[in-house]
Amino acid sequence: MATSIVSVRARERWSRTLVKTLTYRVFMFLITATVALAVTGSLAEAASIGVATNLLKTVTYYGYERVWARIHWGAS
Repeated sequence: MATSIVSVRARERWSRTLVKTLTYRVFMFLITATVALAVTGSLAEAASIGVATNLLKTVTYYGYERVWARIHWGAS
């Protein structure tokens, strides 16, 4: 029988969720801004697009993670 190498907890502290959210969004900002720069050719527009989309996505991702932190389905 295979043993899982990842320990899954059904509950996660809000501070961990926040750090995960922010580091993920920084990474996604860089990807979004790079794609926007390639499409628009304007650094200002690319930064504006990156900031606007990632602010909204940060809030929604944090909420999404908090909901899943309370769901016990699939967790050991």
